[in-house]
Amino acid sequence: MKRMRNILMRMATLIVLSMICAGCGYKVTYNLSGGSIPPEAQTFSVAYFPNNAPMVAPTLSNVLTEALREKFSRQTRLQQVEEGGDFAFEGEITNYTSTTASVSSGDYALMNRLTITVKVNFQNAVDQTTSFNNKTFSSYTDYDSSQLLVDVQDQLIEEIVDALVNDIYMAAAGNW
Repeated sequence: MKRMRNILMRMATLIVLSMICAGCGYKVTYNLSGGSIPPEAQTFSVAYFPNNAPMVAPTLSNVLTEALREKFSRQTRLQQVEEGGDFAFEGEITNYTSTTASVSSGDYALMNRLTITVKVNFQNAVDQTTSFNNKTFSSYTDYDSSQLLVDVQDQLIEEIVDALVNDIYMAAAGNW
């Protein structure tokens, strides 16, 4: 009997809470891509990201710029424009370095780490409170020290750029 009363009390509490939440008028929007784009936003633009790092990979600027454009084209309803989009991105690559990530007991490198850092300016014309300037995003991946960077950099750049683009996307569209 006591167990039945506890169950009924829990059910009544859930019903009351559901009714309160339903009546408060708070709208929650879910999006499978993890983004939260205001309905008023219609366009996006991504300016070319120049590589101003001391060490330069020739294809990095194009790969990053195109990956960011592709991410917003695929995962949002926004239409790409050349410049002045409702979501407008510009920035630069500020760091591209390969360093030792781990050392053996014999003091030789086991793993190296490729790190890429970008500085991004994002302007949201619909909601200026979500805009940001000079926000730094950095990502890295490790590779075996027996490999030359020139032999693996294309694959590493692809992995790192994917992570950077996801971080930029979430910062702009996910309000993170």
